[in-house]
Amino acid sequence: MFDPALCCPTGVCGPDVDPELTRISRLHLKLVNNGYNVKRYNLAQEPDPFVTHKGVNELLEKEGPDALPAVVVDGKLAFYNRYPTMEEFSEWLGFDKEELQTKEPEKKINLL
Repeated sequence: MFDPALCCPTGVCGPDVDPELTRISRLHLKLVNNGYNVKRYNLAQEPDPFVTHKGVNELLEKEGPDALPAVVVDGKLAFYNRYPTMEEFSEWLGFDKEELQTKEPEKKINLL
């Protein structure tokens, strides 16, 4: 995934957190922790992949940075201007999407 310029690696910071960035950051972490090879690149912190990937570079030249995020699957630009859904990840990586659904803990405590 090729993210727009974000203030930090996840983009989940500051007073106005975008819920879509929260969703994709959490999902990306789960996928990586489960052994899937899913990478995110941040334009502000890692510009080299944006230059070296031909499809992403052409997208940026044609549409500009407002076209981000862009998603590359098996080396090819799959789509841009949005993040993948859980269903798309499931299809690409061959897992049951229920495996990575957030589950409520069985026991909860109130720390107030």
